[in-house]
Amino acid sequence: MEITVTSFTKAKKRWRFACFAIYSHRVMLSLAREIMSRRKCNDSEISCSHSYTALDIELVGPDRPTPMIATVPLVPSTDHPKLIKLVKEKDLTALRQLGGVEGVASSLGTEKDRGISGDVSGVTMRRDMFGSNTYKKPPPKGLLHFVMDAFKDTTILILLVCAGLSLGFGMKENGVKEGWYEGGSIFVAVFLVIAVSAFSNFRQETQFDKLSKISNNIKVNVVRDARPQPISIFDVVVGDVVSLTIGDQIPADGLFLDGHSLQIDESSMTGESEHVEIDLDQNPFLFSGSKVVDGCAQMLVVSVGMNTAWGEMMSSISEDSNERTPLQARLDKLTSSIGKVGLAVAFLVLIVLLVRYFTGNTEDENGNKEYNGSKTSTDDILNAVIRIVAAAVTIVVVAIPEGLPLAVTLTLAYSMKRMMADQAMVRKLSACETMGSATIICTDKTGTLTLNKMKVTQFWLGEESIEKDYYNKIAPNVNKLFHQAVGLNTTGSVFMPSPGSEPEISGSPTEKAILSWAFNTLDMQMEEIKKKYTILHVETFNSEKKRSGVLINEKGDATMYVHWKGAAEMILAMCSTYHQIDGVIQHMDDAARSNLEKIIQGMAASSLRCIAFAYKQAIDGEFQCNEKGKKMLQGDGLTLLGIVGIKDPCRPGVKNAVKACTLAGVAIKMITGDNAFTAKAIATECGILGPDIENHGIEVVEGSEFRNYTHEERMQKVDQIRVMARSSPFDKLLMVQCLKQKGHVVAVTGDGTNDAPALKEADIGLSMGIQGTEVAKGSSDIIILDDNFTSLVTVLRWGRCVYNNIQKFIQFQLTVNVAALVINFIAAVSAGEVPLTAVQLLWVNLIMDTLGALALATERPSDELMEKSPVGRTEPLITNVMWRNLLAQALYQITILLTLQFRGESIFSVRAEVNDTLIFNTFVLCQVFNEFNSRSLEKQNVFKGIHRNHLFLAIIGITIVLQVIMVEFLKKFADTERLNWGQWVACILLAAASWPISWVVKLIPVSSKPLFSYIKMSRLGFTRTMQNIFRRKPSSSILSNTCQNA
Repeated sequence: MEITVTSFTKAKKRWRFACFAIYSHRVMLSLAREIMSRRKCNDSEISCSHSYTALDIELVGPDRPTPMIATVPLVPSTDHPKLIKLVKEKDLTALRQLGGVEGVASSLGTEKDRGISGDVSGVTMRRDMFGSNTYKKPPPKGLLHFVMDAFKDTTILILLVCAGLSLGFGMKENGVKEGWYEGGSIFVAVFLVIAVSAFSNFRQETQFDKLSKISNNIKVNVVRDARPQPISIFDVVVGDVVSLTIGDQIPADGLFLDGHSLQIDESSMTGESEHVEIDLDQNPFLFSGSKVVDGCAQMLVVSVGMNTAWGEMMSSISEDSNERTPLQARLDKLTSSIGKVGLAVAFLVLIVLLVRYFTGNTEDENGNKEYNGSKTSTDDILNAVIRIVAAAVTIVVVAIPEGLPLAVTLTLAYSMKRMMADQAMVRKLSACETMGSATIICTDKTGTLTLNKMKVTQFWLGEESIEKDYYNKIAPNVNKLFHQAVGLNTTGSVFMPSPGSEPEISGSPTEKAILSWAFNTLDMQMEEIKKKYTILHVETFNSEKKRSGVLINEKGDATMYVHWKGAAEMILAMCSTYHQIDGVIQHMDDAARSNLEKIIQGMAASSLRCIAFAYKQAIDGEFQCNEKGKKMLQGDGLTLLGIVGIKDPCRPGVKNAVKACTLAGVAIKMITGDNAFTAKAIATECGILGPDIENHGIEVVEGSEFRNYTHEERMQKVDQIRVMARSSPFDKLLMVQCLKQKGHVVAVTGDGTNDAPALKEADIGLSMGIQGTEVAKGSSDIIILDDNFTSLVTVLRWGRCVYNNIQKFIQFQLTVNVAALVINFIAAVSAGEVPLTAVQLLWVNLIMDTLGALALATERPSDELMEKSPVGRTEPLITNVMWRNLLAQALYQITILLTLQFRGESIFSVRAEVNDTLIFNTFVLCQVFNEFNSRSLEKQNVFKGIHRNHLFLAIIGITIVLQVIMVEFLKKFADTERLNWGQWVACILLAAASWPISWVVKLIPVSSKPLFSYIKMSRLGFTRTMQNIFRRKPSSSILSNTCQNA
């Protein structure tokens, strides 16, 4: 063993790399000790000419193990800030002084091809040394924040003031022991309402925070120990080699190691929309948060987490979960309108009660006048006024339907949680509601309608189908060309853990299928091919070109080849010759071309995705330039190598899901990049097209055909189109725009970067969680986590469920509002007092606003929801059916409660105090029974599926138990009297009568035309009539008679 001290200078860079290739694990321990000693010496300068490291070298021989990748970086943590600054400032000069990107990689203990060591201890050491890839965010809002927020409500503050004054006067008048009951009761009731409301909002905030963490936890492909592997973005460490493809989000700040045609969107960082070209010489700097818009690359991670520019920016931003959805905005208006009515009624009640008090028309418990002019003490007057103001304010509290926004929040939070379990992650709350109104779903084929488990099942070489037994007859030169075409023109990779083991193949499903086929049948060895050839230029695949190309040459040979791979009919159109199995090249005449086209159509009709391979020998400098002056590989005069057919079976259950959507009035349109024959076959298999598609040619179009229609033709035909084949992202966007112009509510699925415009344009953008790029996910409203169309139908059911649950709660709450306002107003005007005290009304408010919202807003989707047509954009929130139900129930409650108010004492032969308790008890029980009625707006059987909603049953049970406690045990707190069994039974029977009333009322048919439209039409008709009267000119006969009389 010999110790050699080597200076890390640019001139001796080759010697440094040789050292890295041969040192053993024992060397790493030596390096660790060296780094620790450097730390103690506080030597923090990174210098290529003055920095020394001692290496313990062992030669690698047959009896010695292969050297491991460095587990310890050579750059101490004290020097790391200089690297961070270098990247942030894009300092090319400093980078070159360090030996370029390769020099930085070496100092970080990273090998370009093998990455870092995947050893847990090594990764942990890097994380401890350089930080983790996480951001410090402002702390989430705690429960106390929401409690304080609830105190900002004006009505709550007024009630607290009234409670405080009432408490003070009560204690002064009746002493501390007896005088605190009324004021203290209001305090307790108000605090209970605040606590429940604050806890509900806190739960919602916690839920959103969890979803945010899940949505931010994206997968990143890294290379460790030469093995490509997906890891969480939070597990990326300094020194990692990250693989980037189109649509990826850059996970950290770093440097470009290797790649082709890389273009980055840095608009999230700089605000500039122009894409940035990245290369090794002029601009190798990559920044966290940016998106890959073209090309592919490998990057070296230099800084993570809070050390990145993105991390610094994100640490100062707190996510706002108070997004107002369209439904919440509509409910805010409804709440405001009802609140104004409640305020007017409360003001009238206040005036009436004050007038009756000061005119001597009110009596105390002993039958004496409460107000006797100057004889009444100031304390008594103030106490009475406070009691009257508290009653009026409490009416406002009950009248204002504060539970409506809470119900929406609860429904959305509940549905979001459930949808996560059903493989759908909601990014934008509004999508939950809008999905219920969707009339058309534009869906991709691959991975959504199909399993995305691809396998090559057919292979054609020229005009001959090659079966598995005949692969050994393929000419060696053709086999060699196929190895080049598959192994070099790909974004996938093949890793062999050990000789003889199964390969680990990574990449897109299509790439994996082709690589697996070539490895198993053509004996392709990926590592050998990469060592033998140099890639000179790459044109990456995108959904517009539908092909990818690569320019290569064999090392030691000046001959260059261009290889193309892509959609079979497009590659075929670029070819003028084709290979036969024996290696002979044939000219492609019209007959041969026609025959090859029929082969492709036949494969496509069998639901196969057809991929063709072609090549040509390239002459040096044989490029063509696009309109931006960018070099492009030439794509004419190619030789067709062969065609493979890839089978991707339909997902189980897709046909039933499509049928369910059709029955629900939602049309399904399939938009795919595959050719028309494959698209037709899959669409027929899935049930999107019927078996008689030949009679309806307009149902299937190609993207180019749709694009070339005039605007009028597109608008005329867009509803009839079921399948669009060979579509580009622009075609998808064009279809979405046409459908929206026709008044449809459109949901669109997408997975590619170029799908972002269509996802944003659609009413609901749905991205794919597995195949979707980060750009597509960022542009979408909902992420389908399993890429399954059945999950998309589940989202549709949940969307309808959200809307339906809100309507149920609106019906329930407005019934209480109408009944409470009318009863209090009539009683105040006629009797001079309100039958329900402030505490009792607050209890009703709690039942109705919070517990009612929890009970009705958490109903799960039912099959009945998918039997209705979609809710239109302009359909009123309160339908005629809801008006019928709530007015019937409110009228019944008003009738029985006013009867009890004026005749209850004589009917039940009870005192006034007991009668007031009967009114309160009956009113509360009416709401409990009406909660059952509100479970279904139209169905008479309101008990269907009730055993599955445990929360509903629990809330009903809790409400009843608390009501019993209020009546029987909290006499002084709730101002109630105990009731006997007979009185309880009477209250229950009166409340239970709402069930048969609801059953009968639901038999009454109602018009589908909105109720208020009749009022508007009548007002419009009256206006027009009056205008016609005043605009009408005198006729000639009238003028002549006038002249004669004159």
